[in-house]
Amino acid sequence: MAAQVQASAPTAPPTGTVPAPTRVEGATFALLRLFVGALWLTGANWKIPPDFGRDTDGGLWHFTTFAVDNPVLPPYSWLVEEVVLEHFVVFGWFVLVSEALLGALLLAGLVTRAAALAGAVLSLTILLTVALTPPEWPWSYYLMIAVHLAVFATAAGRTWGLDGILRPIVADRPGASARWYRRCS
Repeated sequence: MAAQVQASAPTAPPTGTVPAPTRVEGATFALLRLFVGALWLTGANWKIPPDFGRDTDGGLWHFTTFAVDNPVLPPYSWLVEEVVLEHFVVFGWFVLVSEALLGALLLAGLVTRAAALAGAVLSLTILLTVALTPPEWPWSYYLMIAVHLAVFATAAGRTWGLDGILRPIVADRPGASARWYRRCS
C-alpha cells in the first residue's frame, strides 16, 4: 500500500503578530535608524545656548523666524510669533534637548517606535517653519518624515538596538510600564 503524502497548507502567523524581518531587512532598517539618529545629533550641535542666536540674528533664532517671514500655515506662524519667539530661550533649550535625546534614543535603539514618531513630528514642525523659505528644499523634510515613519513601522530598534535586548525581557511582564514599553519599542 502506497503511503499517502498529505500536503499541509502553510500556516499563517497568529493574529496580531508580525513575522520577524529577514537579516537583510533588519540590517537595512537598523542602518537607517542609526543614520537618522546621527543626523539629529549633528543637527543639534548648532543650537548654541544661552541665547540660541537671538542676539546675533543667527542660529536657531534665524531659522525660527522663517515661520513668520515666510508663513506656510498661518495659525502655526501666529503660534511661533506670539509664543515661541516671546519665550525663545525656553524654546531653544527644548529644541536642543529634544533633538539630542531623539538622536541618542535612535542611535541606541531604545523606545525606537516612540522616538521615530517624535522625529516625524519634529520634522513636520521644521517643514512648517522653513518650507517656503528660499533656498530651502522642502522635499528634504518630506523625506525625513518618511524615514521616521519607516523606522516606526519596522520597529528598527529590535535589530542592533537595546529594544532587541530589552523587549524579550519585558514580553511577559504585567503592568502599565511593560505594556507602554512593548508599544514604544
